[in-house]
Amino acid sequence: MNNLLIEIGVEEIPAGYIIPALKSFKENLLKALENNRIKYGKAKYFGTPRRLALIVENISDKQKIQSSTIIGPPEKIGFDKNGKPSMAAEKFAQKAGVNLDEIIITQTDKGKYLSAKKQEYCELSATILENILPDLILSIPFPKKMRWGDFSISFARPIISLVSILGNTLLNIKLADINSSFYVFGHEFMSFEKFKINNAMEYVYALKILGIIVDIDERKALLKKEIQEKASQNDCYYLEDKELVDTVTNLVEYPYLIVGKFDDEFLELPDQILITAMREHQKYFALTDEKGNLKPYFIAANNTKAKDMSLVAKGHEKVIRARLADAKFFYEVDLESSLDEFAEKLKKVTFYAGLGSMYEKTQRIISLGKYLVKVAELKDQDLVYNNVVRTAEICKADLVTQVVIEFTKLQGVIGSIYAEKAGENNEVAMAIKEHYWPVSSGAFLPDTITGKIVAIADKIDTICGCFSINLIPTGTSDPHALRRQALGIIQIMLKGNFSFSLKKLIEKSLSLYEQNSEKAKIHTQNILEFIKARMANMLLEKGYSRTAVNSVTALSFDNIPDILLRVIAIDTLKKSSDFKSISTTFKRVLNILKKEKFEITIVNKSLFKDESEENLYKFYKDINVKVEKYKKLGDYNQALKEILTLKSHVDKFFDDVMVMVDDKSLKANRLALLSLVAELFSGIADFSKL
Repeated sequence: MNNLLIEIGVEEIPAGYIIPALKSFKENLLKALENNRIKYGKAKYFGTPRRLALIVENISDKQKIQSSTIIGPPEKIGFDKNGKPSMAAEKFAQKAGVNLDEIIITQTDKGKYLSAKKQEYCELSATILENILPDLILSIPFPKKMRWGDFSISFARPIISLVSILGNTLLNIKLADINSSFYVFGHEFMSFEKFKINNAMEYVYALKILGIIVDIDERKALLKKEIQEKASQNDCYYLEDKELVDTVTNLVEYPYLIVGKFDDEFLELPDQILITAMREHQKYFALTDEKGNLKPYFIAANNTKAKDMSLVAKGHEKVIRARLADAKFFYEVDLESSLDEFAEKLKKVTFYAGLGSMYEKTQRIISLGKYLVKVAELKDQDLVYNNVVRTAEICKADLVTQVVIEFTKLQGVIGSIYAEKAGENNEVAMAIKEHYWPVSSGAFLPDTITGKIVAIADKIDTICGCFSINLIPTGTSDPHALRRQALGIIQIMLKGNFSFSLKKLIEKSLSLYEQNSEKAKIHTQNILEFIKARMANMLLEKGYSRTAVNSVTALSFDNIPDILLRVIAIDTLKKSSDFKSISTTFKRVLNILKKEKFEITIVNKSLFKDESEENLYKFYKDINVKVEKYKKLGDYNQALKEILTLKSHVDKFFDDVMVMVDDKSLKANRLALLSLVAELFSGIADFSKL
């Protein structure tokens, strides 16, 4: 068993490329090892802006032995009456690569046949790795790749070094003009000498000697510790920002921090503008006092350590002063115009080619908002109606403000700030920001009722518009974030307990794009299926069983909160000890009805011939009212409990009664009785899928 080390030395690559690339490389390499029957142990990736590395422990010396049985001709063809091998047997032995005396007679379903065991040749792991690693390295995915020199290969940035060691042995690999070696290179600016690595276990320590922390988790922990220490030394608190920490971790090979200061006058700007100016353009960490108020300080991470770090701090201060001066100018210019004036300018901003302007989008959001207020059965409907209309009118206005043009991530946030300054009520101001939520998986959802309504209207308009012009996500590609929009709609409907018809909302949205009826029907179904897939994935990620999710969504998909309640009930039922026997009984009912394509539920009591028929019908009538009541209340757990009390009566019915009799009237009546039983499940799940 040997440990494998692969390090790809590169010119500096973007921070956002590193983790996805390493995850993909690790996954694909391990998959390739499995496919080649090579055993391995733990695997861990490492990386900095200038190197991507992977260590896999306990690689087997060679492939696992694998044998297979090859079936040849029948015994009677392979051997004559005296047991001597025929020409057919000789040809089979030659084909299988065995001697005649190694042929085995095997009993199969078709009789006795000649067979032979063929053992695969076991290649050395080192040889296989030398063959597969070049392609695995070059297939690492990046958002953008480049070529360099006269070479035909492409990568995120030019490859400048390559280390590939198995145990203490060098694997001979070549990419472009770079041959693999035992040598890693140190920090580009601090210690760019090369250092010989004898085996994988020396790698992390060797790079530390060269001033590099190659372990990403270790580098991140050090960065956070240093940030907190620097903040504390200046009587400040670090404004936590996980995403920024992750980014900065992969911008440096070793974090050297400085604390900088900016002029107090900039504190007059809204916090979000200050934080964004520092965060987005400069990757600086904002600092606050103990109450969370911003202080005129920031922390910057550097990839090198200067002799005089105060000079480095002054350089950062000069840069941020210019950034904040620009932001202050943009902010002051914006305040000279009203949100309504900005909203008018949306007429010249394209939503998507073929879908009109952003102004037209706001008009559709207004229409959808009005519709949603009506169907959502809200309290204080008139007040909500006015807030929704006003929010929809100006929710996109900040897209043409100077601040948002400079800092695009502040869309909604700036609109909310400007609305508050203009005297809009708190609900409207908050909803302008909230209607973009959630901005990512697991992010905040709107709290205000207005924010929820406008967010749903905005998202369904985007989805319907994109589907109407065939801008539909394919594979992993989703440039218009439609999957996120769909998930957002689901999450908001669940949070708001909105039980209105999703299908009718889609139809309403498509009608605003003036679709013809036939196209609209197709788009409606496709959009429903698209949103259904998002909800199914969400429920599976939350731990609900696939069969519970599929059985519920296969029956109907329209009322989002109701779907969740039904999935919970079915999932609970599936976990019960009696589920298997219960499932068998009721599936039998459904299978008989499906086979006969029978749906009539009118039962004639005078045709009952057996006591078990009467008992089943009587018990059905006793529980039916309760079941329907619980269904209307959304208490599907209790509804199922009532239905399951019918099991013993159904079993007795099947024991005592022949359903498929010659007498057509009796047969129809018994099928009708079973249809009543099956109907109890209607509106809960498709039991045949459980």
